[in-house]
Amino acid sequence: MLLADYSLLRHNTFGFDARARYAMRIDSVEAACALARDERIAGMLQLVLGGGSNIVLTRDFDGVALIVDIAGKRVIGEDGDAWLVEAGAGENWHEFVSWTLAQGMPGLENLALIPGTVGAAPIQNIGAYGLEMGERFERLHAVELATGTRAEFDREACAFGYRDSFFKRDGRGRFMITSVVFRLPKQWTPRADYADVARALENSTKRDAQAIFDAVVAVRRAKLPDWTKLGNAGSFFKNPVIDAAAFDALKQREPDIVSYAQADGQVKLAAGWLIDRCGWKGRGIGGAAVHERQALVLVNRGGATGAQVLELAEAIKRDVLERFGVDLEMEPVCL
Repeated sequence: MLLADYSLLRHNTFGFDARARYAMRIDSVEAACALARDERIAGMLQLVLGGGSNIVLTRDFDGVALIVDIAGKRVIGEDGDAWLVEAGAGENWHEFVSWTLAQGMPGLENLALIPGTVGAAPIQNIGAYGLEMGERFERLHAVELATGTRAEFDREACAFGYRDSFFKRDGRGRFMITSVVFRLPKQWTPRADYADVARALENSTKRDAQAIFDAVVAVRRAKLPDWTKLGNAGSFFKNPVIDAAAFDALKQREPDIVSYAQADGQVKLAAGWLIDRCGWKGRGIGGAAVHERQALVLVNRGGATGAQVLELAEAIKRDVLERFGVDLEMEPVCL
């Protein structure tokens, strides 16, 4: 069904009431393939939307919004090392993670409570608390929008990087992801040494996957705003990575800077710390503001527009660059 003048309010976690000229709900691979043959939308701009947790809508969309609602999750195989689990692109990510644990298949617990859908996870290569999705990724299935052709992408083809992938760059707007296959290890090793998670587990003797899942949920709920109550897109900026020489010079000026050494000799900085030191925590422009508990999160306090969020983001970037010589990069995609 082609829906006219469609509100995208429920399809972006910032809560912007932008509108699409048209919208279509895509609930199967066949429906995705058929888009290329649909004369009603021929020549129109197309916007693929899942949970809308990684997008800033700065205006109405003069095209057709494709709402991905492909459901289903199943175990499709196993070998001596791992289980292979497939989920439809429209499945809620957090609920999928919880489901894998209920099946006795750990491996994704550190990524609990990240908003969005399964299909969006590879685009952003979501990560948290010592784990990136790409580490558990096996392959994905997609449809090329222009031709309706089905395609399969392995890890190499996805070109995962830090909060990055082929689908955020060269593949942006070209493909609709329809399902994702994950490889969950049978010889599971807990990752519970991330500082916040470790503190949440201090009073517990358990270190199983469910305990880590519960700890991650508790940490995220304590630090990050619930997007259903306070619009946001989670972490708005990537943690910047700089070379060792630049870090040494920076540390001379800022001895207490928060940093994480990387395996390749570079150093990752905590973007939230940089923003906080520039005095932005709790401040805003119009209805757009920096969250008072987590400077890495920009929020819609009510009535904010996407343009105001971008204006706020640019002001933050300027201050961080001026004080630290570090150029912040935004995580969300901006329309």
